Amino acid sequence: MASVTFDKATRLYPGSDKPAVDQLEIEIEDGEFLVLVGPSGCGKSTSLRMLAGLEDVNGGSIRIGDRDVTHLPPKDRDIAMVFQNYALYPHMTVADNMGFALKIAGVNKSEIRAKVEEAAKILDLTPYLDRKPKALSGGQRQRVAMGRAIVREPQVFLMDEPLSNLDAKLRVSTRTQIASLQRRLGITTVYVTHDQVEALTMGDRVAVLKDGLLQQVDSPRNMYDRPANLFVAGFIGSPAMNLIEVPITDGGVKFGNSIVPVSRDALSAATAKGDTTVTVGIRPEHFDVSGATSKEGLAVSVNVVEELGADGYVYGSARVGSEDKDLVVRVGGRAVPEKGSTLHVVPRPDELHVFSTSTGERLSG
Repeated sequence: MASVTFDKATRLYPGSDKPAVDQLEIEIEDGEFLVLVGPSGCGKSTSLRMLAGLEDVNGGSIRIGDRDVTHLPPKDRDIAMVFQNYALYPHMTVADNMGFALKIAGVNKSEIRAKVEEAAKILDLTPYLDRKPKALSGGQRQRVAMGRAIVREPQVFLMDEPLSNLDAKLRVSTRTQIASLQRRLGITTVYVTHDQVEALTMGDRVAVLKDGLLQQVDSPRNMYDRPANLFVAGFIGSPAMNLIEVPITDGGVKFGNSIVPVSRDALSAATAKGDTTVTVGIRPEHFDVSGATSKEGLAVSVNVVEELGADGYVYGSARVGSEDKDLVVRVGGRAVPEKGSTLHVVPRPDELHVFSTSTGERLSG
């Protein structure tokens, strides 16, 4: 097992003047499960391929344990990669697919068989060892790809969107299997996904990338509770955080016809930058809905209601300043408003996130 270090690692594709990955700095501990997440084209798969040796590193370095692997070929890095499309050999049985890398390495047949059977037992693949991949479901093929990685006993697992070809229900159950398997094996794992729910539920830590730049790396809980900037705030969480630009006023911010208190330090930091407004972030579950007779806070016109049983999400619009703003508010499952009605909502002051409108950086503690 080993740690992984990206030390200002940069990838600049020929003919491009903007790096696909720009001075990436992350230290991944031995045995940690780190998830790289971000929108399409943010550099997460490129970062993984740099670690695998499938992409050149144009600046900085990458280390696995104490070894500098920046310019080593993939076969010398002691890593195993699980791809999105499984990459199985169609003419080989499951057992032969799983043991192929060991066969190439010259390991004897009885040892290969023992390792394949052990991995198959862990992954519930024992009944399928003599089948060809075409006779398996998508979830089973993905487990075969996992098995092929496990039998090699690498120092690092690399996984590139391994669940994106599975249907929604299977994705949830396979997600749990991969996370528990990784904890059991204790192998350092770098996992790439565009799905932030996947990232929050699987990773020990999550790294958010945008345009090749690392935005934040933190535990899922800290990232949800204390996003470092507006991009992370809007990206992490489902439904997304509401982000609203509001004027600074005495002692807080003006939210509809209410004044919501905000930390003095946050307001001082904003005014020091010359801002007259701040962008506040409120998660859908952090609004208080005032009673039918009360007109406190912001008036939200209800457009769509998603009923999920235990609770519901109201998708509505509100007039903020001179423009209409879309808002999402979580309500109790037994108190779902009618479409076309109006709700009055006030954010809870202690759950408010405050960001600089000009720089996007977090201002609140």
